[in-house]
Amino acid sequence: MALKQKLEGIAKQTGFITKTSRTNNQDFQVLNRIVVEELEAWFFGDINAIRQAYPRVSQNLINQKPYRNPDNIKGGTWEALEKILNKAGYFQGGLQKLVCAREISGYMNLNENRSKSFQIFVQGLLEIIKT
Repeated sequence: MALKQKLEGIAKQTGFITKTSRTNNQDFQVLNRIVVEELEAWFFGDINAIRQAYPRVSQNLINQKPYRNPDNIKGGTWEALEKILNKAGYFQGGLQKLVCAREISGYMNLNENRSKSFQIFVQGLLEIIKT
């Protein structure tokens, strides 16, 4: 919260209207969003995308309790993703984050991602595009 307030203050000092500071749905130029957990949490929000990129990943992954709420995955999301992909026979030498990100993101469905933080981020971007 402190970091977001700082970013909001910087935008205000430079004359920008942020989504948070706008009034009466006026147009805004700055959208402050802070990804608190790793990007991989957003991948867990779309397990179908993970499975399309890496078909040997268990079909049952979507039903496993630790992955139902991707924003609350404990113990590090990239570590969890690495463990799952290793178990399926991928990235045995260690997770290659950029390769993995390119592969999974190509299959992501913006409207069905279960990560609340991802949905808030996408909603903000769509609002910027409309202005």
